[in-house]
Amino acid sequence: MIINSKCKRCRRANQKLFLKGDRCSTQKCAMIKRPYVPGAHGKSRRRRFSEYGIQLAEKQKVRYTYGISEKQFKRYFKEAISQKGDKGDFLVKKLESRLDNVVFRLGWAKSRGLARQIVNHGHILVNGRKVDIPSYQVKKDDVIKIKEKSKKLVLFKELKAFLKKSNTPDWLSLDKQEIEGIVKSYPNFEDLKKIGEINMIIEYYSR
Repeated sequence: MIINSKCKRCRRANQKLFLKGDRCSTQKCAMIKRPYVPGAHGKSRRRRFSEYGIQLAEKQKVRYTYGISEKQFKRYFKEAISQKGDKGDFLVKKLESRLDNVVFRLGWAKSRGLARQIVNHGHILVNGRKVDIPSYQVKKDDVIKIKEKSKKLVLFKELKAFLKKSNTPDWLSLDKQEIEGIVKSYPNFEDLKKIGEINMIIEYYSR
């Protein structure tokens, strides 16, 4: 992956996806410096999307935001359509309940990409057991912690100070002093409204 590929994804989506942590909130953000689609003719190109193109763009936007492969995203969709009830709500639960996303939502990482690395490197405990699979699905009442040994790493050195200014979604609770998270309930459709149009994604895969 080239260095600026994440920035190009935001520019193609015409929206900040916050894929590079703090950089996205500074003047260095590509959406501020180059707020047009990538390419030699990006500034002058007029974007005209068909209905299919709009649905594809929404799907890519959500997929890039969560940092998952097309194969994995499609598997989530297949699981969603096999369920009774609201398919979109089920898809949201699958995405938001990923362990790497929960680590990000708890404020322990400034981006989902970094959260994925934290999980991969074995720094996270779920109910007292090490889980190093980013796609692991957390459940209600699960207790999420950072390993005591890992807390001493430079990676988490300023975490407590950062958490004082962070907000936790309603479906999670966080003890900022002990750095311990609990899954109070399952996320719902409202948690994804600012990221993408889930119904469009369902229509895209339903073709």
